Amino acid sequence: MATKETSSESDEKRAAANGPVEPHAIARIESQIPRLDYILKGGFFRGGTYTLYGPPGAGKTILANQLCFNHLALTDGKCVYITVLAESHAKMFNHLSTLRFFDPKVVGTRLKYIAAYQTLRKNGLPGVLSLIQATVMSEKPGILIIDGLESIEEAADERVHAKEFLNQLQAFTSMTATTTFLCAVDKGDVSRSDENAMVDGVLELSDHLIGPRAVRELTVHKFRGSGYLRGRHEVEITDAGIQIHPRTEIQFDSPPTHGDERRERMSFGVKGLDDMMRGGVLSGSTVALIGAPGSGKTTLGLSFLVEGAKRGQKGMYFGFYEPPPRLIERAEAMGIPLKEHVDSGAIQLVWQPPLEHYMDSLAESLLERVRGEEPSRRRLFVDGVQGFAAASVYADRLPRFLSALTNQLRAWDVTTLISEELPLFGTELEVSTPELAHVVETVLLLRYVELKSQLHRLISIMKMRESDYDSSIREFKLGAGGLSVNDSFESAEAILSGFPRRVGGMQ
Repeated sequence: MATKETSSESDEKRAAANGPVEPHAIARIESQIPRLDYILKGGFFRGGTYTLYGPPGAGKTILANQLCFNHLALTDGKCVYITVLAESHAKMFNHLSTLRFFDPKVVGTRLKYIAAYQTLRKNGLPGVLSLIQATVMSEKPGILIIDGLESIEEAADERVHAKEFLNQLQAFTSMTATTTFLCAVDKGDVSRSDENAMVDGVLELSDHLIGPRAVRELTVHKFRGSGYLRGRHEVEITDAGIQIHPRTEIQFDSPPTHGDERRERMSFGVKGLDDMMRGGVLSGSTVALIGAPGSGKTTLGLSFLVEGAKRGQKGMYFGFYEPPPRLIERAEAMGIPLKEHVDSGAIQLVWQPPLEHYMDSLAESLLERVRGEEPSRRRLFVDGVQGFAAASVYADRLPRFLSALTNQLRAWDVTTLISEELPLFGTELEVSTPELAHVVETVLLLRYVELKSQLHRLISIMKMRESDYDSSIREFKLGAGGLSVNDSFESAEAILSGFPRRVGGMQ
């Protein structure tokens, strides 16, 4: 007796006859929210349904409205924002009007705000569903926002009714290719697990205290049809709206396997030091400049930038503690002509006061400025790795962060100096960011030695992976005549031994 062919067997035969089925691209809707599309690897899928939840104050309403206004700014379509909350639209408009993306001209025409709270009270879930369907059919919006999913869940007599509502809504919006966002307050439990399993994506906005700092973050828990950047990403709310900063170590987790092979020596403009390094550090490498306060780190870093400018190489100072006017004043006092190269545009001074910054936003600011330069051999001086450490919310991230940051700079052929502070008083070499020494090719140590009531500066090369170098300790001096390093180790030997004697070279 013949057996009936199952649908799966029929599908297999068609596939075998027609060949393998080629994957097709689903149309995306870009949010245009800074870096959210990057995290989602292209934006939201057209016709998808997404849950956006978090505690009050995390930024859900701002994000949802920003999606609408950005969409209308890019297209000639429409958006609908349905609230199932008791809050009035007038109050929401007052708050949104302070943000730059808010455009009052589209409100009421291309962007319709509809209050469904009374409909929910009078007609329950069927009434709200009918309202949504009628609105979508008449307005044909590209984006639909339903703000107040928790009100719908509370109005359901049983959980199964809330699931049925969501199932019917999702089927309808998928058929009409309406991209839908369901905004909900985070209840802090698993009560929404069924709903989250049904939708195409789940995004969480969190707002919590870590020590004295209030930290907002975005986490994508689910996103059907595409990869995405997992984990927590920093969120800021500014007058431009929501801004998201993906974790640096996940943005640059796959650096190029090789860089520019046409490498050259990048000198400091200090003869004794350049001689110790056989002409300078190799281009595209990273140098840790370690020393106590006042030992000469900033001055040496500025000398490195000015020497590059003299050779036609662009440079950037990225610091946390000294504003540009003071840097220029200090450099000029040391005989370093920084001002003329800043005025010509050869050197850019970027000052980031160590306030309430996020570590990833600082890295973005740095990398975007470097990326914006012309493709050429460049120099960078990061004055104070502590600025990144202070901005880190999670201390255990710092090693991976520094590794990703320095790898990306190498990939762009940027020769980088990063200074690290040592304690002013101490008998042992203890750095506050020991991870730095592991991610750089070269370590320069500047230190003080006291002899006969005088402080002397010494410089030495602790390591230099890619080159031969002079490992001797040299005396290092700062003055109105500039920087100088003794051309022999004898003066340093005399200082360290405690028996000074007149030697040749620097006096």
